[in-house]
Amino acid sequence: MGAQWGDEGKGKIVDLLAEHSDLVCRYNGGPNAGHTIVANGETYKVRHIPSGILRGKECVIGAGCVVDPEVLVEELDELAGRGIAIDRLHLSTNAHVIMPWHVAIDRAGERRLGKLKIGTTKRGIGPTYADKAFRLGIRVQDLFDPKILRQKLEVALAEKNVWLERVYGTAPLELEELAARYEELAQQLRPYITDTSLLVDRALREGKTVLLEGAHATLLDLDHGTYPFVTSSSTVAGGAAPGIGIGPTRIDEVVGVAKAYVTRVGEGPFPTEIEGRDQERLRELGGEFGTVTGRERRCGWLDLVALRYAVRLNGITSLALTKLDVLSAFTELPVCVRYRLRDGSETDEFPAYQSDFHHCEPVYETLPGWNEPLDEITELDDLPPAAGAYVDFVQKRLEVDVSLIGTGRERERVLALPRPAALSG
Repeated sequence: MGAQWGDEGKGKIVDLLAEHSDLVCRYNGGPNAGHTIVANGETYKVRHIPSGILRGKECVIGAGCVVDPEVLVEELDELAGRGIAIDRLHLSTNAHVIMPWHVAIDRAGERRLGKLKIGTTKRGIGPTYADKAFRLGIRVQDLFDPKILRQKLEVALAEKNVWLERVYGTAPLELEELAARYEELAQQLRPYITDTSLLVDRALREGKTVLLEGAHATLLDLDHGTYPFVTSSSTVAGGAAPGIGIGPTRIDEVVGVAKAYVTRVGEGPFPTEIEGRDQERLRELGGEFGTVTGRERRCGWLDLVALRYAVRLNGITSLALTKLDVLSAFTELPVCVRYRLRDGSETDEFPAYQSDFHHCEPVYETLPGWNEPLDEITELDDLPPAAGAYVDFVQKRLEVDVSLIGTGRERERVLALPRPAALSG
């Protein structure tokens, strides 16, 4: 799971750990959260499908996810066209469906908020989860019964078209057109529909290794993130079990993924955000543009206060520190170790009050850079001393071992420290 604001390089780490797993399961989010994997000289960008599909593993999209059938079918076709086997994908019957009105309301709502906008990807995620909570949602299983689908569409459109026309000033949606299109999509998705909770439970009972892949990250969690600048689902490790349909006692290890610096997309407070040329330089060196949207990511120095918060919330047992190579271009590396609050006091714990977080100032310790490329390093002992010291500084301050270090974009550019027991496979 992500330990910052997302975009930490989870796809690459999941791809690596998938080699030692039997099932790879996505437990939350929708096509607003993509993973980028570089393998054998080719770049793959997946949105719905767990990145374990590139390793030929059984892959699950769980009930905690929201699914856009159009996007999923498009993604399946693209992977199949590139020679990737897609017949091992399993889609939960209970996952909720992103409908066209969700996308339209998301886009119109952000426009209407103006300067107060949240900075969503405008892909209908929030409105879909809202309808799920209101018990008005359409689930994957509903697509396969034309009578039920039509009834649910009629009920939904009676309300949604009023909102679209009278509140947002957009065109209404047509029942017959929607019913025909989604009945067609249902037939394309039918081969992948499974009772995924049962599938995962049986795999665990057979002693197989199951990897649960999170979308987004801790600071975007609906309950514990920087609300309201968050996503609409549970992104912390505790949300993995219900998102897949297993008990929490089945989880053995929690691997947090964090960049050696920090980025975030969209609006919201960001204490260590870099000002000026260094931000642009870090963005270019790290390729900090959204996998799904292409949006520029805001870049900042590593924030250990926020990362310590993620360790606490998730019960992180080991940390994967990605993109260490990007920092090679800097002679000095500030690391935030405390926040200074408005009253002048300092804290190394994440503030409980949003107003404190909005106005806090980072307190830095500056570590030396190493000015050496890391992308050809294959052994941990070959890391420049300053790079090793940077990793060691993080481990000691967080009291959590770093088990993986990312040193380049390709899947093989990872240095492995002693692996967590549950993943030693």
